[in-house]
Amino acid sequence: MASASLTLTSQAAQRIQALLQKKGISRGFLRLRVTAGGCSGFSYEYELSEDLAQGDQVFEAHGSKVVADAQSFVYLSGSQLDYTETLMRSGFELKNPNATGSCACGSSFSIEV
Repeated sequence: MASASLTLTSQAAQRIQALLQKKGISRGFLRLRVTAGGCSGFSYEYELSEDLAQGDQVFEAHGSKVVADAQSFVYLSGSQLDYTETLMRSGFELKNPNATGSCACGSSFSIEV
């Protein structure tokens, strides 16, 4: 299994800060959640938040925070969050070493148990 952490690139951190500022959230973070569903079995959900819950895993880099609940972190451990912007597409991209397959859009994935 990959290392027990979640990292974010400077591009992801800058985008998180910009989104928080746009929403007027001064001490917030990006919550990353894994849910059942999607064309590959699991889906990623992103949400801006200020509320921490018991058991949350907090990861900070480049002045931004990403938070995952304990259940989601089981599937996210070792992942890297990036933000890309091209002429065709822009958005967060999660490089998850635990995923054994994913859909074409990258928002759902599968894991072998």
